Amino acid sequence: MAIHSSPEQQGPDMESRLWDFIDGCSTETTVVEKLIAENAAWKARYAELLDVHSLVQATELEEPSLRFTKNVMEEIARLQITPAAKKYINTKIIWGIAAFFITVIVGFLGYGFSKLDLSSGSAEGNAGGIDFTGVDYSRVFSNSFVNLFMMINVVLGLLLLDRYLAMKRKARRTDAYGEW
Repeated sequence: MAIHSSPEQQGPDMESRLWDFIDGCSTETTVVEKLIAENAAWKARYAELLDVHSLVQATELEEPSLRFTKNVMEEIARLQITPAAKKYINTKIIWGIAAFFITVIVGFLGYGFSKLDLSSGSAEGNAGGIDFTGVDYSRVFSNSFVNLFMMINVVLGLLLLDRYLAMKRKARRTDAYGEW
């Protein structure tokens, strides 16, 4: 008794079930084997997919030569590579941004100083009517978070100084010996 194929068995479901069967990861192997044996459409499609599978398995992947990486690196070394940022960053833009921020800071300071009432000065030295003698600075600077913040800033400052001095040393070396 032959199994007649219904339209739902002929669609993409048939192909996915056949691929799973060919790959060996099908959960319904006996059903698919029975459909292949008894249904001509399934048998023809199985033969096509098996041919495609064997062609894919037979093709060799192209591999680059063993010297490929070395050849690429030699070619890169041979070409003149532009320095990182000196060539394409416009210093006028940087100076313009710096001037903007300096102008904003000076403007805020000027506005703040213009709002101070210096006419009511007293002999005690209170600036703006605030008594700074009552502030306990030992509570603020004995805090471990402040100490950690200060240590991190010192380390970052030293790293910045090291980078600056290394750049200067490199610039002197390239000026003395020419371009490396």
